[in-house]
Amino acid sequence: MQPTVYALATMDTKGDELCFVADCLRRTGVEVMLVDVSTGGVSERADISARTIALSHQSGPDHVLGLTDRGEAIRAMSEALLHWLPAEVSAGNVSGIIALGGSGGTALIAPALQALPVGFPKLIVSTVASGNTQPYVGISDITMMYSVVDVAGLNSVSRRVLSNAAHAIAGMVRHKSEFSTDRPALGMTMFGVTTPCVDLVRETLEAQGFDPLVFHATGTGGQAMEKLVSDGLIQGVLDITTTEVADELVGGIMPGGPDRFDIMIQRGIPYVMSLGALDMVNFGARETIPERFADRHFHVHNPQVTLMRTTAEENRQFAQWIARKVNRSTAPVEILIPELGVSMLDQPGEAFYDPEADRCLFETLEQEVQQTTDRRITRHGCHINDPLFAAALVEAFERVSGNRFQ
Repeated sequence: MQPTVYALATMDTKGDELCFVADCLRRTGVEVMLVDVSTGGVSERADISARTIALSHQSGPDHVLGLTDRGEAIRAMSEALLHWLPAEVSAGNVSGIIALGGSGGTALIAPALQALPVGFPKLIVSTVASGNTQPYVGISDITMMYSVVDVAGLNSVSRRVLSNAAHAIAGMVRHKSEFSTDRPALGMTMFGVTTPCVDLVRETLEAQGFDPLVFHATGTGGQAMEKLVSDGLIQGVLDITTTEVADELVGGIMPGGPDRFDIMIQRGIPYVMSLGALDMVNFGARETIPERFADRHFHVHNPQVTLMRTTAEENRQFAQWIARKVNRSTAPVEILIPELGVSMLDQPGEAFYDPEADRCLFETLEQEVQQTTDRRITRHGCHINDPLFAAALVEAFERVSGNRFQ
C-alpha cells in the first residue's frame, strides 16, 4: 500500500499553498488527503471538510462553525481536531501529517499533533517556527519548519520552503525504519553535572539487556519521560536527576510541573530515585535573573545558563514536596542519598559545596517519607558521580523490579 499523508490547513485562507504541497507529495508517489480546519469559509477542494472535523466536538459542528469570535472558534476547532486526528492515526488511516499555519493555524493544529505517538511523522510549516516553539512542540517530536515568508500566496521563496517540507514528510513516510522493541525500556534523568553517574548506570543496564532512554532534566525532559511512561513505552525508571523540583518550587526556567513523579507512582512501575542536581536552580543569562534573587550565590554555566545554589530552607521544601508524592506509592520505591554531594559542583573546592544545605535535604527527606518494606531510603557515603553510587543505583533497581524482567 502507498503511504497516505493528511495535509492540514485552514483552507479558506491557505488552500492554494496546501494544494501545492499535495501536488509535490503526489509526485513522490504518496497519497494525499486534504484536510480543512477552517473556522470560517468552506473549501470545495478539501477531501475531508471542516464540518467533518467539527463533528468530533462535544457541542457539535453547528456550534464550532457558528462561532464568530476568532479565538473561540480556533479553540473549538482545535478541540475537535484533538479528538478526530488521533483516532484516525489509531485506525491506521494515515501514515504522516503535514500542516501549514500562521500563528492561529499553528495554535489550532499543534495540540492534535502533540497527542500523536512518538515516532509518528508530523511536520508543521509555520510563521512562528523561529521563535519560542515550546507551546507548539511541547514534549512531542513535532518537526517545525520556519516558513520564512508568510503562508500567504505562492512565490519564489514559499515554493522552495513548501517543496522542501513536502519532500521531508514524504521521506519520513516512505522510508520508515523498524526497530527492535524486545528490550525493556527504562527512563533515566540526567544533567551535565550528573553525567558520569548516569553514563555508568546506563552502560551497566544496557549490558544486562535493557534499553535505557536518557532524558535531559530540563523540565520538558522529565515531562517527556513521564509521557512515555503514561503511554506504556517505559517499563521502569531511575530518576537520578530530580533537579526539576528545584525549578518548580523556586521559580527557575526548567520546572518539572506540579505532576512530576505522579505517573510513576500511579503506574507502580519499578522506580528508583535520587537527588541529582537539587543543589541548583536554573536561569537564563545572568542579566535575566529576577531581582529578588540578587543576593544569592550564582555560577555562570555558559552565556545562556546561570545556576543558583539552593538554600537549606529550599532543600527542606524540596524534601517535603517529594515526600508527599512518594508517600502515596503502593509499589516498591527506593530513594538513594549520595552523602558527599549531589552534583559536580557540590563537592569540596567547587562552587556549590554546602554540606549544611545538603544535610537539611537529606534529613528532612528521611523525616518526611513514611518508610516501609516497599518504600525505602538508603544513605551512601559517596558522591553522586562516584562509581560506587552508580553500582548502588543498579542494585536498587534490581531490588524494586524483582522478577519482573526475568
